[in-house]
Amino acid sequence: MIFNVLRNVLLVGALSALTVGCASMGDGSVAEKRQAILDMQQNALARLYTEKPDTRSQIRDAAGYAVFTNANVNVIFFAAGTGYGVVNNNVNGAKTYMNMAEGGVGLGLGAKDYRVVMVFHTQKAMNYFIENGWTVGGNADAAAKAGNKGASAEGEGYLGNVTVYTMTESGLALQATVKGTKFWVDKALN
Repeated sequence: MIFNVLRNVLLVGALSALTVGCASMGDGSVAEKRQAILDMQQNALARLYTEKPDTRSQIRDAAGYAVFTNANVNVIFFAAGTGYGVVNNNVNGAKTYMNMAEGGVGLGLGAKDYRVVMVFHTQKAMNYFIENGWTVGGNADAAAKAGNKGASAEGEGYLGNVTVYTMTESGLALQATVKGTKFWVDKALN
């Protein structure tokens, strides 16, 4: 029994390290890294607008919005993930580049790459997110996707004046977890 628990903890640690590598910005100048994030954002928004056309006006009329890419691994009872993205202030046009990491407990197995779009309905909600960055939520999803093939079904619940959309890019996962996610300002990119 102890061997199995230890093996699972080590496996989660190894997979978490791999996940960090998958979500890393890698090498490049600050300008190149920013551009890579903006390109990811443009692709995620294009997909969201195609799948849910009403989100275009929701994002346009909001105080701001954020787009993140995340790589997530779930092994038996533990989940971990990491990613990066940008918060866009619709009032003054400012962009705040941020990182994210998440951990959770629940039942699941698999790995997936997904995008998160957050719509901040108030300036206060956006400022709180940038300054504090913690989000706690429940997550239940199923994903079997590679490129345009396959399917996924996502569902998340978050508190506050924020609407969250998730879109799976690729992966094979079946999980139901309670997780905590920490977002923080990327000092090197701001």
